[in-house]
Amino acid sequence: MAELRWHPFIQDWIMIASSRQNRPQMPKDWCPFCPGSGKVPGRYDVLKYDNDFPALSQTPPEPDDVATDFFKVRPAYGKCEVILYSPEHTITLPELPVPHIRKLVDLWAERYDALRQDKKIKYVFIFENCGDVVGVTMPHPHGQIYGYSIVPKKLRLELEASEAYYNENSRCLFCDNLKAEQDFQKRIIFENDHFVCLLPFYTEYPYGVYLYSKRHTGAIVDFTDEERNALAAALKETAGTLDSLFGYKFPYMMCMHNAPVNYGDTSDYYHFHIEFFPPMRSETKQKFNASSETGAWAHCNPTCPEEKAEELRQAHERFLAQ
Repeated sequence: MAELRWHPFIQDWIMIASSRQNRPQMPKDWCPFCPGSGKVPGRYDVLKYDNDFPALSQTPPEPDDVATDFFKVRPAYGKCEVILYSPEHTITLPELPVPHIRKLVDLWAERYDALRQDKKIKYVFIFENCGDVVGVTMPHPHGQIYGYSIVPKKLRLELEASEAYYNENSRCLFCDNLKAEQDFQKRIIFENDHFVCLLPFYTEYPYGVYLYSKRHTGAIVDFTDEERNALAAALKETAGTLDSLFGYKFPYMMCMHNAPVNYGDTSDYYHFHIEFFPPMRSETKQKFNASSETGAWAHCNPTCPEEKAEELRQAHERFLAQ
């Protein structure tokens, strides 16, 4: 079973992908992403790999015969790709040299551009799940890309909010948010010539940092050569900062927000950024999304963002001193 089902109460499509239930937990003595596995080239630096258990497909099956006048379904059209960060099985993003991460940035941009050529795809979502606590079944360093045939709900809300702000103020909501954070300073973790790492005023997660592009631009493909290098460096430092908080490899979800594709002109009001969602609220305690967060979408951060930003700045200094 692979299809999209319409949720009328939240006005969004839900992916139904029962084949993913049987995806394996990889054995410790074999990895399909390592050279020599027979699944990938014998040598590579970074690599695009089509997901073996995709939730979306460019040749989707016909939906199950469950639709009625009330219950709506549509084919699970799209694309699911895996992006391999390195041939080394245990290396992590902050352990990679910046020139290597630049190759990863270039591959992300290449895949964004390739997927937007498919006019049925409306959003290209680049992300990484890192750590057992967020459900990672493959320890080899990798991220993923989903090409959706719809713009998912959260991203639609973000687009609608930023468009409404621009229509009212003739300014970019993201740019104004970044300026306000820079003026306040206490939640800025670090910055380089082209990117700012900050813990937002409204962060839902104790260590939920964002990376903002200083220049107003919508997508990773728009970055100059210098900006791509700066993004690679900023990603290394952001992930390294999280690892330096408590001296272990910190779990997180990294979500890259690019402009939608085949959607219309969003260049005036949409702004590239990356959101990190680390599921820990202290060294040993996990932040669970319980009833309020899950059932009401009413998030509660049990910590003070200004205090956590200071912790993150200290962790950033420790990472740079390594």
